This record gives sequence, C-alpha cells and structure tokens, in this order.
Amino acid sequence: MPPVTAPPLGGHALLVLLVQASLLLGAALLLGRIATRFQLPAVSGELLAGILLGPTVLGRLLPGFQHWLRMAEPSQAHLLDAVGQVGVILLVGTTALEIDLALVRRTRRTSLTVGAFGLLIPLGLGCAAGFVAPAALLPADRERALFAFFIGVTMCVSALPVIAKVLSDMRLLHRDIAQLTIAVGVVDDVAGWMLLSVVSATAASGLTFGSVAEPLCMLVLITVCAVLLGRPVVRWLMATARSSQTAMGTATVVIVGCAAATQAIGMEASFGALVGGLLAGAAGAATKNGLAPLRSVTLSVLAPLYFAEAGLRMNLSALDTPLIALAALGALVVATAGKFAGAMLGARVAGLDRRSGLVLGAGMNARGVIQIIVAGIGLRVGVLNTASYTIVVLVAVATSLMAPPVLRRAVLRIEVNDEERARLRRNRDLAGAS
Repeated sequence: MPPVTAPPLGGHALLVLLVQASLLLGAALLLGRIATRFQLPAVSGELLAGILLGPTVLGRLLPGFQHWLRMAEPSQAHLLDAVGQVGVILLVGTTALEIDLALVRRTRRTSLTVGAFGLLIPLGLGCAAGFVAPAALLPADRERALFAFFIGVTMCVSALPVIAKVLSDMRLLHRDIAQLTIAVGVVDDVAGWMLLSVVSATAASGLTFGSVAEPLCMLVLITVCAVLLGRPVVRWLMATARSSQTAMGTATVVIVGCAAATQAIGMEASFGALVGGLLAGAAGAATKNGLAPLRSVTLSVLAPLYFAEAGLRMNLSALDTPLIALAALGALVVATAGKFAGAMLGARVAGLDRRSGLVLGAGMNARGVIQIIVAGIGLRVGVLNTASYTIVVLVAVATSLMAPPVLRRAVLRIEVNDEERARLRRNRDLAGAS
C-alpha cells in the first residue's frame, strides 16, 4: 500500500495567506516607520496595523472582507499563526545572541540584588492583582490561582531589547548606570522566561504540586545540559561555519532545535529559543557579527509580521465596558509601581543612590516585545481570554512609551565620571577607525 501523503495547500487557502501576510507586513512596516518618526517604539505602530485590520476597526467597517481576510476556519488561522510562531522563536533567539553574560558576572552582586527585587515585587503585586481581577478577564474553566500566577509573570518581565535600544539611541551605553541597567535586564529576562515555562507547563496539566515541581526540575536539567553539553557542541558547530550564510543556518538550527526540544518536554518553546540563542551567542564576537543578517531579517520581516498578527487578536471594543477599562488602568498602575518599587528598593539594598534607582526602575518598567510575546503565549495556552490579552498588550506598549523620557531625565542628572569619559573616547575612536 503506498504511503499516505498530505494533500498540498489549496489554492484559495494559499491566496488568503499571501493576502494576509502582505497586508499585515505592509501596514506594520508603514505604521512602524511612522511611529519611529515620532520617537515611539516601532512595535506600537506594528501592533496598530493588526488592530486596524482586526475586529476593532476593519471588523466594524467591512465585516465581510475582514471575515474573508482572517477566515473563520481554524486551519486557515493556524497558517498565519504558524508563520508568526516561527518569527517569535527567531526573535527570542536572536535577542539572546546579544545578551552579555560577562556583564552580569562583572556586576553580579548589584545586578542580582536589583534584579531579584525588580522581579519578586512586581511578581507578588501581579499575583495579588490576578486574584482580585474581574471574572470577565478569566477564561472559562480556568483556576484563578493559575491566572493570578500568569498575571504575576507578565508584570515581572522586562524587555531587554527595548532597554538596550533606548539607551543606544540616547547614546548612553558608555555610562556605568546604563551598563548596570542592561545587566539587570538580563537577570530579569532569563528569570522571566523560566517562570513563563513553569506556568505554561502548569497550564497544560492543571495547578498541582507535581505540575509545578516537574517543570522546575526540567529547568535545572535543561540548564545543566546546556552548560555541560550544549555549550561545547554549539561552540564547535559555530566554529566550523566557514561563511556568514553557514553561520546563520547553523544558528537557526540551534535556536529552532532547542525550541523544539523544550516544547517536546512540555516546556515553552520560547524558553528553548532563549537557551539556543545564548549558546550560539557564547561562540564569540566574530560569530555574532556573522549573524547580523539573520537578526536583520528577523527584525525587519518576521517580527513586524508577528506583532501585527498579535494586534489582530486584540479587541479594543472590550474596553467599552467600564469594568474592563478600569481593570486596564489598574493593571498599568500595578505594573509601573511594582517595577519602580522593586528596582529602587533593590538599588538601595545594593548601596546605590536614589537617582540610580530611578534609572533602573525606568529601564525595567519597559516591557515591550517580551510582554507581548508572553501575552500571546497566555492566549495560546488558554490562561488569558481576549479581554485580558488586550489589557496585557496595552500595558506592554504603555510602559515602553514611558521609558525614554524618564530615562533621559534620570540619567542626565547623574554626573559623568572619568572612567565613563574614557570609555566614550574609546568608543568614538573605534567608530572612527571602522
């Protein structure tokens, strides 16, 4: 008997997918460019593209075309979602390529102290907010404790890419406090993905002691395997890459393969992508430079398409309900207060002054792309519904918009020392030589 093969994708389904992708990507790039012209994060414009083409705007103005565009059949919706999932895995992986673990080691006492307070306080406040949230924000048949834990995770994450981009655009990376802010962001980033893996694994099996203990043990096992086995193997693989194209292909296989491995054992695929990116990034500076085209394609094509697709899932009409709108405002207050309180308290414990704590709080409060990815995972595993997903994404955008003006004022009030002046001169000399 001949083997059974899947039928090829139908012509109409392919047409709809191509129209979806071209419209979403085109609108995302256009609105993202407009956002940057107004000194706003590009992700805010990319999300707006999905909102305009989703149920909030297009669904009201042209419901027939919007229905045709998205297609009610799950098989059609899953095609676009699959493209977005590949994009987000590569986005997380390429972001991890830029994480400087050596910087965390150099500032380990301060960064770990501030990172711990900046993680635990918003986590606790977020969990408390989840327990008192309106029932309309909970998916049907979900335990409130699991929902509360997930809300806590969304509140404690920080967006390292947003932090680094803002500091780079402001030309402040030579400052000690900027370097420390990035180091603390690394701590919060890695810890946040670990917590996300635990809660997403728990969502699949229910909230029990075993469902929490098992993913924690898996995290330990993954970490040990990555350090003892993954690091030397990936370093050798990347060293054998003789060209930029081969290096990009190898790094992609590592990132996607690690994502598949964690997904296979019940953990979140994005955590595996983070591990894969860290392993590939540890291969050396030359390897990172060779992977620049991969990051460019991810940031210019796949990431905008993912965030536009994320905007499609938002329904701002939910905010017409006063209780939901009040919950959104409350979530923003809890998120901002938790990060600032945690970072400033951690800074004081670590022996830093109040201004340094304010800078760290402003940087850590930017959730950006990371919280949007977390929200998408929550919707996919059934911990969030459309209303709560919309609120979490709005908090991500709002906190990212807050970061630049607060950082600019806070950093400029800290005096520049001699070491920072010397570092700035070295950076200028290097830039002139290149």
